[in-house]
Amino acid sequence: MTAPKELRVSKDRRLLTVTFPDHQPFELPAELLRVASPSAEVQGHSPEQRVTVPGKRNVAILKIEPVGNYAVRITFDDFHDTGIFTWNYLHTLGHEKDARWDAYLAELEEKGLSRDR
Repeated sequence: MTAPKELRVSKDRRLLTVTFPDHQPFELPAELLRVASPSAEVQGHSPEQRVTVPGKRNVAILKIEPVGNYAVRITFDDFHDTGIFTWNYLHTLGHEKDARWDAYLAELEEKGLSRDR
């Protein structure tokens, strides 16, 4: 996967727009990025260890730092910063955004969790 030609954080810090060459821009909400962080803290070391992260409705992006030529590290305002978002992962999130969001909302409901706490 080639690097995006642009990564842009919205003024309110709640949306990341990712533009890959020859693709329409993907708009990825900070909340989705946070709850789908590729970190071991969220994903675990196996599918059984994956954590459902509640209470991130108002999370914002503090900063984005390059990691080599293949990824970025996103720091959120809850100070989570251990996920390395590869270009491939950001591309996948862009294409699967709606399905992943729906699955996240269903998981919250199933576990009795909330986006607000």
